[in-house]
Amino acid sequence: MPKTLPKLAEIDPVWSRIRDEAEKAIAAEPLLGGMIHTSVLHHATLERALSHRIALKLASGEMGEQILREIAEEAYAAAPDLGAAARADIAAVYERDPACHRLMQPLLYFKGFQALQAYRVGHWLFTQGRKDLAFFIQMRTSEAFGVDIHPAARIGRGLMIDHAHSIVIGETAVVGDNCSMLHSVTLGGTGKETEDRHPKIGNGVLIGAGAHVLGNIHVGNCSRIAAGSVVLRDVPPCKTVAGVPAKIVGEAGCDQPSVAMDQLLGM
Repeated sequence: MPKTLPKLAEIDPVWSRIRDEAEKAIAAEPLLGGMIHTSVLHHATLERALSHRIALKLASGEMGEQILREIAEEAYAAAPDLGAAARADIAAVYERDPACHRLMQPLLYFKGFQALQAYRVGHWLFTQGRKDLAFFIQMRTSEAFGVDIHPAARIGRGLMIDHAHSIVIGETAVVGDNCSMLHSVTLGGTGKETEDRHPKIGNGVLIGAGAHVLGNIHVGNCSRIAAGSVVLRDVPPCKTVAGVPAKIVGEAGCDQPSVAMDQLLGM
């Protein structure tokens, strides 16, 4: 009689590599053993590790770690896309940030990645009609990481937020896939208008440090926004804009500026 093989476990190369890196990190620095075991090796999946990390960082006297962890685990169980987005975000950070040498680093040490995953849980809650809980997640994410993303904002996969201090993304903002932004970026409104009032960022866009994109405008795919710019009008695809107010100063310079991370303007 033919033998029935046991069901093969689902292969997760990202999580497998993170666990391998964690074991090597403990061997190199035993003093971090407790933290790395608790944050990585204790968990069977990346989703469980993310739930633990989010809860640990956002817990306060107002809501404890256990409740927050259960909320995050519920979100990951109900919406598998959250885990897929987290893996794309990790890959984006590893590929684009020269300071990132291991897949483990964003999970443990990079507040831009951690804040983004907390936003994703809050966004799921918002879409389920649990808005007050989503706003609580937003508040604690802002307090813990200095990153303020409205839970109604829509953000694609593969986002890299480098350094991440003082990021603000408004309620009706949309960010496409595979974008990169640096610290002190604002995707905001221009006043007290209501309804659709925030920017729409295309795929593959690079937004430099301190740039402010304001109003219900569109930034085309694979464009670049120079550091310190104030963008008040639509940006065509594959262009570079700079200045206050920002103007087109040239082409984007490559097919994927958000991946190349080249922020130098041609002279």
